[in-house]
Amino acid sequence: MRRVRIPLRSVADTLCKSKSREHGRRNVNGRLELCRTVATINGHVFLGYGEESRTKTLQLQIVDALRLGERSRASRLLSDLGDGNQPLKADDIVYILNYCAKSPDPLFFMETWRLIEEKEIGLNNKCYLLMVQALCRGGYLEEACNLIKFLGENRGIYPFLSIYNSFLGACAKMQTAVHANQCLDLMERQRVGKNEITYSELLKLAVWQQNLSAVHEIWKDYIKHYSLNIISLRKFIWSFTRLKDLKSAYETLQHMVALAISGKIFVSRTGEGRLYSSRLDIPIPSKGELGSQKVELGENEQDFALKFDTDASNVEICKSVSATVGMLNNYKRMPVMKVLRWSFSDVIHACAQARDYKLAEHLMVQMQNLGLQPSSHTYDGFMRAVIPTRGFSAGMEMLKVMEERNMKPYASTFAALSVQCSKALELDLAEALLDQVCECPHPYPYNAFLGACDTMDQPERAIRLLAKMRQRKLQPDIRTYELLFSLFGNVNAPYEEGDMLSQVDSSKRIKAIEMDMAKNGVQHSHLSMKNLLKALGAEGMTRELLHYLHIAEKLFCHTNTYMGAPIYNTVLHSLIEAEESEMAIEIFKNMKSCGLQPCAATYNIMIDCCSAMRCFKSACALVSMMVRDGFYPETMTYTSLIKILLEYENFDEAINLLDQASLE
Repeated sequence: MRRVRIPLRSVADTLCKSKSREHGRRNVNGRLELCRTVATINGHVFLGYGEESRTKTLQLQIVDALRLGERSRASRLLSDLGDGNQPLKADDIVYILNYCAKSPDPLFFMETWRLIEEKEIGLNNKCYLLMVQALCRGGYLEEACNLIKFLGENRGIYPFLSIYNSFLGACAKMQTAVHANQCLDLMERQRVGKNEITYSELLKLAVWQQNLSAVHEIWKDYIKHYSLNIISLRKFIWSFTRLKDLKSAYETLQHMVALAISGKIFVSRTGEGRLYSSRLDIPIPSKGELGSQKVELGENEQDFALKFDTDASNVEICKSVSATVGMLNNYKRMPVMKVLRWSFSDVIHACAQARDYKLAEHLMVQMQNLGLQPSSHTYDGFMRAVIPTRGFSAGMEMLKVMEERNMKPYASTFAALSVQCSKALELDLAEALLDQVCECPHPYPYNAFLGACDTMDQPERAIRLLAKMRQRKLQPDIRTYELLFSLFGNVNAPYEEGDMLSQVDSSKRIKAIEMDMAKNGVQHSHLSMKNLLKALGAEGMTRELLHYLHIAEKLFCHTNTYMGAPIYNTVLHSLIEAEESEMAIEIFKNMKSCGLQPCAATYNIMIDCCSAMRCFKSACALVSMMVRDGFYPETMTYTSLIKILLEYENFDEAINLLDQASLE
């Protein structure tokens, strides 16, 4: 649903108008109150001190009214707040601004802003932060950007870094690079530095833009100003895996492992359960260049590259194999284990995308040696990485391990394993696994099963699966329909000729499939049309075959899509099988006149047509055209030519052709 954007006055313009009044200027510069604000590394801002008074009670009543949806009562109470005898201060509106920022409620913020302007309330950085958050979270980035510009240009007001970080976070969430670049330009002009939150928001923007080089630049800038910590490394690993840079993700993960082994953890949990770095946010550059160190883990002494800053304590800890095995057992109940497990899972999922099963297996061994218990998410990525190479039997073994550990597999885990079983044509197992899939946003595993049903010629299984798809309200995609035309387009078994009853039934099926396509807004692809035409040809429905060929020509011409030879090949082959050679020749001529380039299969089909018509001269002309177009005669070509010669009892020439074919 399209959101109706209610026009808001530019905050910066309003501020500038207020600034033009002399008493307003005194209010901004003279009465600006510096409130004690405590900002933590994870971006939380704890509200400062406030006097228990009538204004605080009114603020709480206004917030309660807004939460109950009683906006008119909230507006009246806001008016009462401004009618007091005492001049209002920043603390007298901070609860309202906090609500507007958290909800978000940019419209009530504008009502509050009118009160601020009318009563000339002196604001502080805490209020400005909440104002920016209210505008950003309400979708008004332009107005928020104008406000930040005003704060930076006005003497006596110095916006602190949390305001810029909040704005960058909103840019990342709303995926707008223009406003983010404006904010970075402002930070550079006003000589505002960066903290760890800034780098985190910049990483989100880089990932959204799919800009891997930007992530590497952020990494270089980060290590110039900060030493490594678990939380920041976690964010870099997340960025590298999302951008499919498996090498960098793996190396960064080893940085994290090295820090954890050395005891440099600094991971704590907030009251809301969020994890954050408990290390003071003081820029301290990494020591020296990032080097390379080899660490051996596990009984089999498997080596893995471990890169981290060249700290002597790290080197000493990582010298021996025995020092690393189970080194993290003392931290089992600490938040750092969760962060490590998340990062290992991310890299294992990246291994699945890169089809690097060996690295995935190595990481699982490393997790076990470190005392990290894989989660269901970890197993999901590991199974995706391993089963394409190891086969579905390896996946079934992993399911048994998960069952022994009382772990519930993800729906995506069952789906991936079902796909592998479908590829192996293990239909019973594939169907049983699909029954375990409660929710699946994509029809891919179901399509894999339908493809297996098509290969095994078991349409009854496909009907059962389609019923389950409808029951789960899973919308088919074009691949589903391509398989449906192949499965149900023709009624008779292979190599059986169609009759009147089967042709009527086939026509009904095709219309039903096309109606379902139209209902779901899916258009024909080349393959779906090819499978449809193939079904009509198998039933001997020549008139319908030509009708759908014309539909295909109009459809792909309208969408500026190249028709391609395979569709024509299907029609030509069906016409020749139906002994409609003259019609096949006419379509071939039309194809050539339209500028469509025949392929080797097209020429072989038409040479076979000449064989049916016993016309050796035309067949030779087609061979000549075939060679000119860069295709060489194949076994099928020679077979058709020899058949024509044998019809004319020209055995000598047939033997010559046979000798030529054997030589080539």
